[in-house]
Amino acid sequence: MEEQMAAEKKTTAQTEIEEMIKAGVHFGHKTSKTHPRMLPYIIGVRNTIHIIDVEKTAEKLQEAILKLKGFVLEKKVILLVGAKVQLKGLVEEIARECRLPYVSGRWIGGLLTNFETVSKRIEHLKTLETKKASGEFLKYTKKEQLGIEVEIKRLQAKFGGLKSLIRLPDVLFVVDLDENELVIREAKRKGLAVFAISGTDTDPTSVDYPIPANNDAISSVRYILERVKDVILEANSVQQTSTAAGQEIQDTKS
Repeated sequence: MEEQMAAEKKTTAQTEIEEMIKAGVHFGHKTSKTHPRMLPYIIGVRNTIHIIDVEKTAEKLQEAILKLKGFVLEKKVILLVGAKVQLKGLVEEIARECRLPYVSGRWIGGLLTNFETVSKRIEHLKTLETKKASGEFLKYTKKEQLGIEVEIKRLQAKFGGLKSLIRLPDVLFVVDLDENELVIREAKRKGLAVFAISGTDTDPTSVDYPIPANNDAISSVRYILERVKDVILEANSVQQTSTAAGQEIQDTKS
């Protein structure tokens, strides 16, 4: 039985490695751009491009998703962050499926360090959307309505992914570490836990839970975010089941 379990575990690990390679998780940047602190995660060079050791990627990914699961079960607020244009749609897709607040574009300076002020802008957006849905703006002139529409679109582009964020997040998951130095600085100032996909040109020690991987290719980032999504949805399901069971016990006692 133990031998069978060991064989199955080995097969699963091998399958995971093959899937990561197929997704291009192992591709780094040119050797001239490599951050020295990423060297422990590099296994070789191909055509002047550093190749990431996907076995180490698998180890760090597993460590990250287990920690994320714990945070979800503890009801921590997780903010998903991605700045690269090519990843915008993917970040928003995963965030919606996991019901996470997100920033899918340029970081909003002060979001973490000046959250009270930023949250007022988020509330303003929600107020305008509510008034629009109720038809309250119909009493204004067409010119005034157009001005309001422009403001709503501007606020949606900036704060649209944050409407569910009613307090400062506890955890950040940064898709593209190389594009988010300001995010990391703000997170450190507020003492937040930070997960990040770290390419070969970034410093993995700048975050709490680095995942060494290609963070430029959509296929690579999707592979990692799908794993993250699965564990978040699983933890949410466990949490909901536990809450329902607790309510049932309470109802029985009543």
